[in-house]
Amino acid sequence: MRILIVTATSAEIAPLASALAARRDVDTLVTGIGMVATATRAARALAQKPYDFALNLGLCGSFDRTIPVGSVVHVVSDCLPELGAEDGDAFLPIESLNLPSDHHVRNDRPPRNAALGGLPSVSGITVNTVHGNDRSIAAVVARCRPQVESMEGAAFMCACRLSGVVYAQVRAVSNVVERRNRDSWKIKDAIDALAGAAQRILEHA
Repeated sequence: MRILIVTATSAEIAPLASALAARRDVDTLVTGIGMVATATRAARALAQKPYDFALNLGLCGSFDRTIPVGSVVHVVSDCLPELGAEDGDAFLPIESLNLPSDHHVRNDRPPRNAALGGLPSVSGITVNTVHGNDRSIAAVVARCRPQVESMEGAAFMCACRLSGVVYAQVRAVSNVVERRNRDSWKIKDAIDALAGAAQRILEHA
């Protein structure tokens, strides 16, 4: 099996570096932060070489306070909530504009993998600006009902769907989505948890 691991930054998979370097069946793609970088670089990589499985590893913020910070989740549904138009103070989501759009993606056929199957399945949103305002948080939760957010997830999923490759988006929760409060973030714990989950997924791949 040929596997592509996609991550926004090398720091997010740093604990895996030596193990990944020793595996000839795994390629690693560091795209850079954001949906544009992820979509273009992931799509190019998937077009240049055939893969049996693509795995997106990264961090995320959680809207759902029942998901502990530091835990790992499998994002099976993702969308782009910022896609739309402004009308004065109102925001018009793309689905209300009668325009063709493929802004919501769901992974209905994730790989059969015991380690992946043991992770909680959650819904996510992918944003250019992470939420940190009470009003905007309330609005996006009311409209989209997300559990987590990232800056790359839906872009990765769309690239994989376009290529026809089996894929999974796996993320560790580094913080609660709230007004920016770096003191409450647990980035190291999240990265360590993500590495452990990724190793188990790869062992079962």
